[in-house]
Amino acid sequence: MIGILVAARQPMVRRGLVASLDGEADLRVVAEVGDGEAVVPAALEHGPDTAIVDLDLPGADGFTVALGLRENTPDCRVLLLSQRPRPGLVRRAFAVHALGFMSLDASPEQLADGVRLVAAGRRAVDPELVVAALEASDNPLTRREMEVLRLAAQGARSNEIAEQLFLSVGTVRNHLSRIMCKTQARSRLDAVRIASDSGWL
Repeated sequence: MIGILVAARQPMVRRGLVASLDGEADLRVVAEVGDGEAVVPAALEHGPDTAIVDLDLPGADGFTVALGLRENTPDCRVLLLSQRPRPGLVRRAFAVHALGFMSLDASPEQLADGVRLVAAGRRAVDPELVVAALEASDNPLTRREMEVLRLAAQGARSNEIAEQLFLSVGTVRNHLSRIMCKTQARSRLDAVRIASDSGWL
């Protein structure tokens, strides 16, 4: 019997996952949570073999949760779920030692099979996503450019970015221009999208 912890933001999604998994003879949900910060304490309490973690959790996102599980409950293997699975996210999932990465739209059968693979220490990822992730280019942005882009992604304007990073507004604009050039983006919003899709943000 494979014990599973389910962590998903939306109650309806969480209940659907629990009902689907509990319907399998060899799978049993031992805990369910809706907040990222509750995952590790629940795992320590219930000792699941596998944790199914929604990337879009409040409190702590799925990547942060995966790292926390790795550090605190190394025997609990992680399968991440995403509403919008993209190649860059697969690379980030591998970087935090998750064994599985699947879409929230996966069928109950695919999810159950994914859990079994992960519990056995094998990867459970859409092969096309894996190929796309391996073919994705490395991050061409410098550390400072990434700092600028992260603030831009939060909606900060050039003068606000300059104030937070102790730069001149002109320097921030130069960084943004280089970022758009390197990512071949049409605007800063497009650059944020490209960086996010590539798993750099």
